[in-house]
Amino acid sequence: MKPVVAVVGGFLGAGKTTLILAAARILQQRGTRVAVVLNDQAGDLVDTRLVETHAVPADQVTGGCFCCRFPDLLDALARLDAHAPEVIFAEAVGSCTDIAATTLRPLLRDYPDRYRVAPLTAVVHARPQNDDLQFLYDHQVAEADVVFHRGDDPAAWLAQILGGASPATHSLKLDYTRYAEAEAALAWLNARVAVRANPPISPAMLVGPLLDRLATTVPDIVHLKLFTQCNSGYLKAALTANHQDPQVEGALDASPARDHEILLNIRALADPAELRAIVTREFAQLPAALSWHEVQSFRPSPPVPYLRLP
Repeated sequence: MKPVVAVVGGFLGAGKTTLILAAARILQQRGTRVAVVLNDQAGDLVDTRLVETHAVPADQVTGGCFCCRFPDLLDALARLDAHAPEVIFAEAVGSCTDIAATTLRPLLRDYPDRYRVAPLTAVVHARPQNDDLQFLYDHQVAEADVVFHRGDDPAAWLAQILGGASPATHSLKLDYTRYAEAEAALAWLNARVAVRANPPISPAMLVGPLLDRLATTVPDIVHLKLFTQCNSGYLKAALTANHQDPQVEGALDASPARDHEILLNIRALADPAELRAIVTREFAQLPAALSWHEVQSFRPSPPVPYLRLP
């Protein structure tokens, strides 16, 4: 039986991964095999690590949106064949739009014998105030077959997208120059840091103060995600604005440990060099020795679709 590929789009911080994990739990309880493909402009994804901690097979497409990395999406889907999934959720980058023409239509046209394609979902929360971000948000909503609001029922959403309907693949009249300008308004930072604490420290005590400092010093946060893991447990925290209480999950009571790994993903209306300097400075205040395994800070390149079908 062909797996269903369900692409889930929507703006940064809307709750795409949260919805996918809730849906995965429902399907697994029904005995349905599930997998997830995550997508980002850079590597070291918090969401990929989070999905894996929930015992859901995951793969990822990095270095650009599904539209620009369509062959990479096909490769990721093929690698997941090893898990024989019946449903594959594909979570698009939160700044991405024009998914119907560049991802769904190519799948429908060229791979009907391999995949069934579900209607396109956009997960939404409050419309952003910035003009560039509104451009992205509005186009995401305009092309969606299904709009999922935070607080809607994931089971009802599953029934809607897995009920057998084909995606409508709404056509967007999209100015790609304006699209590139809107995406480039955001600075993107992904980092992976190994931490060795002496004396040992709990995950909550390690990253709680760090998160507070970042929420204060990083300008105009659009989405900040932090994931830390050690042998006593993990914590994941997320912000969608400065000076707000983070959404936290994981082992808040995990015991102290010496070795930790921290993944940090930030999207902000900021200068990339300034953002990197802020993150480096705030990490330096941790009571531990640091090893920076990876750090990328940049503005997204202009999107260039691999395929765009009318």
